[in-house]
Amino acid sequence: MKHSNKVLKGLLVEHLDALRRFCFSLTGSAADGDDLAQGTVELLLEKGVPADAPFLPWMFRVCKNHWIDGLRSRSRTRTATADELERHQDAHDGQADAFHRIQVGELQRAVEQLDADQRLVLGLVSVQGFSYREAAEILDIPIGTVMSRLSRARKRLLELTEENK
Repeated sequence: MKHSNKVLKGLLVEHLDALRRFCFSLTGSAADGDDLAQGTVELLLEKGVPADAPFLPWMFRVCKNHWIDGLRSRSRTRTATADELERHQDAHDGQADAFHRIQVGELQRAVEQLDADQRLVLGLVSVQGFSYREAAEILDIPIGTVMSRLSRARKRLLELTEENK
């Protein structure tokens, strides 16, 4: 049994912002993230969502699988420029704004150097705020693997950002 089309559309509208943030965290690009989100919505509308499946984890799992399929079909993905990242940040002024831009740029360059598996876990736990268990269910991997990948991702980010200081 699947969700009715009306219920599904309502759930998609309700969680569209979270999906777009997740897609941006995976692709590093607003345009590519929107394309990924659109493809995910199309897949969900086409194939439906089982009524007994928790919607949010199911949506993120479909998105993750769609992203991986896209990676496999392309040799590389485009990453966000510093200007694209700034458009997604609240406006600041003066010295704080300049310092913030430097930090965002350093962090983005560091995130780009992470393995795709580490970016996935980092996006779900740190960007979307999912628990380790929820991330494990979405990615269909053991919770220990989530913890391990997240630990390695955070350690590597620290190393990469410390190298630039």
